Formats: sequence, C-alpha cells, structure tokens
Amino acid sequence: MSPRRFEVLWTETAIRDLEQIVDYVEQDAPMAAQRIFDRIAESSRTLDTTPLRGRIVPELARFEIAIYRELVIPPYRMIYRVSADRVLVVGVFDSRRNLEDILLARFLRE
Repeated sequence: MSPRRFEVLWTETAIRDLEQIVDYVEQDAPMAAQRIFDRIAESSRTLDTTPLRGRIVPELARFEIAIYRELVIPPYRMIYRVSADRVLVVGVFDSRRNLEDILLARFLRE
C-alpha cells in the first residue's frame, strides 16, 4: 500500500518570500543562494507524504492557533497549512527575524 499523497501548493506570497531570500543571498554568494533554494524546495516537496512532521508554529500556538505548521531549514522557517488533501505553503522567513512583526506587517498591508 502506497502512502497517502498530498498536493503541495505555494501561495504567491510564499513564492515572493523565497525569491527575496534567494535574491538577497545571491548578491554576495550565488552558489549559496542556489543551495538555499534547493534545500527549501526539496523540503516542501517532501511534505507530499509527511505533512504533519513539522511542528505547530510556537508564536501562533500561544494564541491557540494550531492550523499552521513549520519546517525549520536553518536559518529559515517554511510555514504551511495542511488540509484534507493538500499542503499550502504560506510563507518562508528568516528565523532570525521576529515572526510576529512580519505577520503584523502583512496583515496591515492587506
């Protein structure tokens, strides 16, 4: 019996996050930028069979929001949501930044 498969999708915001990270790193280290992209992309692809392996996002859990999970790909965090048959990547962040500040800024922009 093959493992259950989930469709892994990226929001436009998450795609933009990843592009900005890669563009920033590429200015000084093009090879490192490619490695970062590859590591994050590969981590997202593996969510198709094991989406619940990521932890619940601690900053959101404090507010009893448990629908978002994250994979830590040092020094980045990929945040996603799991539904019945798909995984939706909603953001990629530098873990050295304050996630609450980032999310607040996003909410105010929308």
